Amino acid sequence: MSKFQEAIQRIDQKNAEDPNVEKANGKEVPKELLYSQRMTDKLLDFHPQCSEELQIAVRAQHICRWKVPRDTYPMNRVGYLKWREGLKKTHAAITDGILEEVGYDKDFRDRVSFLIKKKQIKKDEGSQIMEDVVCLVFMEHYFEEFAAKHKDEKIIDIVKKTWAKMSPEGHEAAMKLPLSKHSETLIKEALK
Repeated sequence: MSKFQEAIQRIDQKNAEDPNVEKANGKEVPKELLYSQRMTDKLLDFHPQCSEELQIAVRAQHICRWKVPRDTYPMNRVGYLKWREGLKKTHAAITDGILEEVGYDKDFRDRVSFLIKKKQIKKDEGSQIMEDVVCLVFMEHYFEEFAAKHKDEKIIDIVKKTWAKMSPEGHEAAMKLPLSKHSETLIKEALK
C-alpha cells in the first residue's frame, strides 16, 4: 500500500467512527465518512489532475468534526466563526498526525494543512479548488435540506456569500448540478 492509500484509509477509519449517520443508497453510513467520499468524488470530477496534497486535504476536510460540536461555542455569529476556525485547526492537526505516521515530509504536511485551512482563497489555486469543491458538495448534497429549514431570504443571502467565494469554473459546475426548481429559483434570485 502506498503512503497515499494508507493516509486515505486512516482518514476513512477516523471518519467511520462518526456516531451520526446519514442514509445513502438505501443504507446508513457515518455522516463524515459519506461527506469525505462525496468530497473526493466531486474533486476528481471537477479537477481530475489535482495534487496528492489536495486529494488528502479534501478527504480530511471534516475529519472527526463531530468531536467539536457547534454548541461548544456561543450561539451567535462570532461564536460560529470561532467554531469554524477552531475546526480547521483541529482537522489540520489530526491529518498532520496521520501524514507524519505514514511517512510524509514536513513540506507535504504543511501544504495539506494550508489547504485544509483554506488559506488564501482567490490567490492560491489549491485553496480555491478546495473551496469550490466544498461549495459544490454543499449545493449538490445538502442545500435542499438546509433550504427547507430556513426562510428564502436567508438562503438567498447564503447563496450570495457562497457564490462570492467560488471561481468562474466553480460557478459553471454549480449551474450544472441537478437541483429542484425551488433551489434553482433561489439561486437565480441570489445572482440578480
